[in-house]
Amino acid sequence: MNIEGYVTAEEGAELLGIQRRSLYLYVRRADGFPQPVTIGRSLLFERAALVAWRATHPARKRTKGETP
Repeated sequence: MNIEGYVTAEEGAELLGIQRRSLYLYVRRADGFPQPVTIGRSLLFERAALVAWRATHPARKRTKGETP
């Protein structure tokens, strides 16, 4: 498998602007969230699929006093 165009969970979380643990929750619970492929012990996400998902699911606005 050619892994060009794929990102690690850490990179995917950064791309989406979320924490890595949130990314794993989305994988398990969010309908339509891009599913990773397993290469060895690593989960890889298709970068284009994450970008497309973010385009249809904008980040929520933070409220005053909320920490990232």
